[in-house]
Amino acid sequence: MAFLSNLLEILKYDPARPMLFNSGEFFLFYVIFIIVYTGIYRKKWWMSAWVILFSFFFYYKTSGWYLFILVLTSITDFSFALFLHRAKKKSWRIFWLILGVVPSMGLLAYFKYTNFLLANWYDIIGRNFQPLDIFLPVGISFYTFQSVSYIVDVYTKKLEPTKSLMEYAFFLSFFPQLVAGPIVKAHHFLPQLKRTPSVTKYDVYSGLWLIMIGLIKKAVISDYISQYNDLVFAAPQNYNGFENLMAIYGYTLQIYMDFSGYSDMAIGLGRVMGFDLGINFRLPYQARNITDFWRRWHISLSTWLRDYVYIPLGGNRKGKIKQYRNLMITMLVGGLWHGADWKFVWWGGLHGLGLVIHKILKPRLDKIPDIFPKKFFSWFITFHFVIFLWIFFRMTPITINETKTVIDPSGKKVEVVEPVKINAYQASWIMVKKIFTDFDIRFAKPFYEARHLWVILLIIGFAAHSIPLEKYDKIIEKYVKLPWIIKLIIFIAIV
Repeated sequence: MAFLSNLLEILKYDPARPMLFNSGEFFLFYVIFIIVYTGIYRKKWWMSAWVILFSFFFYYKTSGWYLFILVLTSITDFSFALFLHRAKKKSWRIFWLILGVVPSMGLLAYFKYTNFLLANWYDIIGRNFQPLDIFLPVGISFYTFQSVSYIVDVYTKKLEPTKSLMEYAFFLSFFPQLVAGPIVKAHHFLPQLKRTPSVTKYDVYSGLWLIMIGLIKKAVISDYISQYNDLVFAAPQNYNGFENLMAIYGYTLQIYMDFSGYSDMAIGLGRVMGFDLGINFRLPYQARNITDFWRRWHISLSTWLRDYVYIPLGGNRKGKIKQYRNLMITMLVGGLWHGADWKFVWWGGLHGLGLVIHKILKPRLDKIPDIFPKKFFSWFITFHFVIFLWIFFRMTPITINETKTVIDPSGKKVEVVEPVKINAYQASWIMVKKIFTDFDIRFAKPFYEARHLWVILLIIGFAAHSIPLEKYDKIIEKYVKLPWIIKLIIFIAIV
């Protein structure tokens, strides 16, 4: 009975400890999963049923009984796509399109944006607002975008809907990309389900390599350097300009290592199983203009926004002014997708403005010879523009001490210090002001002495990011050619 009780405790959802890729709990379950998968992956029905079952279990361990929303979305959107495909009249096709898109987006809006909208409404009418107790199911932004893209692709006849509910549930719930992307489009993934997975030696070992690299990025570099970054962003007014600048560089690396590390693990897990999830990050901080940055950063999101927001708005087909408008709208939507807060709208809007300015200047910039000074300054300006905007993306409301002059009971003027809460936008400018008004390079030496491991990891992280993409492929090939026992030892040591 004790064994059964312990087993049930392990299988139960714990809100305080949702299961993530970089947890020992996940790898324990994944080892069991992959052993069974290896024995049945050539039997399509059994393989699909096993993957869906594990995916649902994985989602339950991250979000509890909100799993039923994922199950319901799988059933309804599969059905709506079939009705849409069979409909002959345009009015019926539009009806099924709306029925497929609106409920999914409505659920996303309810869970993610209800408190945001209500808080703004209460601000307008001048009343205090107490946030509703609404839990945001993990990954709902990702699988909702996949579901919507599927319905829209069927509507535009870009894709034939699958006739198998099992295939659609497999696509929507596939656990490697379920909670944090990449956002996989149906026309890329569903054809892979029509065949028996072909798992080569290169797939397995290159997948293991990506899992290891992802773990190092997420659990070693990102999680460590975030500790200092969090301290500074929580109270930028208490740190000098040099320390604030280091925190910004630290967060720039942290968010990349965190997000791309999780994507690497997802892509690696899929590859080990014989599935291609594409590529989600292509060394974005090497970009030499903001357009190139968005071709390298969170590629699955940027292409989704291009295909389902920018192009339907008209793209670049209706003149320059409308193209600039479409870019701004697209990036504002992209900003809001990241979170229910005006800081994300501001962040997305400034990225949109950056894209517009680049489009305007591009004809002139293209005339400058592509020599080292141009390459360097193009990279330097792009990199620091991105860094500057990360300040607004990361910042949260903070409390500062404000000195006020008041009259005491005896009639004398006295100064008192009162805590004042300011919003994320105001706090961001405190950090910017600190860098430009309180910066002293002489703090570099004591900073290194106090946080030498943090500095070393920062240098290692940016140095690794500066390696050309083709060299990464060669490193993977060398790893694949190592004796299996060496590969296994490396993998176990990192895990």
